[in-house]
Amino acid sequence: MRYVVRLALLTVVAAQAGCVVPIWSPSPEKRARQLIFQSENYRHIPEIWERIWFLDMPDSATPYRTHGGVI
Repeated sequence: MRYVVRLALLTVVAAQAGCVVPIWSPSPEKRARQLIFQSENYRHIPEIWERIWFLDMPDSATPYRTHGGVI
């Protein structure tokens, strides 16, 4: 019975405190490098989104008048 109570209490404390294993390093230098690398990965998301949906392609409806015939 005591084991179940301790396990339940530990579960509640761990849920309130966040992740038991930290994601980032405790060293400030390493943590800064890890955060920079993570933000660089997020920086490319809009470019990937445009490439997936073909938003980076040139528009075929140009505002310039074209001849249309053979010159």
